[in-house]
Amino acid sequence: MVEDKILVWKFNRGSKDALRRIYEKYKDDLLGLAVTLLRDRSLAEDVVHDVFVSFAGTVGTFHLSGTLKGYLSTCVANSARDRNRLRSGRDAGPDVVEGAGSNSDGPMEHAIGREESGQLKDLLARLPYEQREIIVLHLHHEMRFREIAKSLGISINTVQSRYRYGLDKLRSILNSVVTK
Repeated sequence: MVEDKILVWKFNRGSKDALRRIYEKYKDDLLGLAVTLLRDRSLAEDVVHDVFVSFAGTVGTFHLSGTLKGYLSTCVANSARDRNRLRSGRDAGPDVVEGAGSNSDGPMEHAIGREESGQLKDLLARLPYEQREIIVLHLHHEMRFREIAKSLGISINTVQSRYRYGLDKLRSILNSVVTK
């Protein structure tokens, strides 16, 4: 968190290295979030790049009130929601879900990690977008319910309900898979 405050301070003073470090630090997590929400790697990459281009445009005026990761995650989630709205009337085509990368040591660990990640993304894809968004922001991006509610402009009760209903649905899906 201290590193992020220093990076934001340098970024606001025009440091290209600070912007590059912020991008390198968060791009994989943000891409993973976007892929999970959009279920299309190409669109997810576009969303992440658009968010960073927009972020770069705030140089000198950016004010951070929460965490940098939370802010960028919210921007990606909002942009993904906008893209889903645009696609909702059209056929979005087959879902393309690819991992955002892995820091594992060997090919076996990489293969296992990608398989598990793919299974989790398949399960999350069965949830309604609103529930999937809350679960991913809370569990993967470690945002608090209050922070999610504020960033999405909804009540904390709505956030908690979507989270609870999403977990219940995941539990139901997993139970039906286990009994088969």
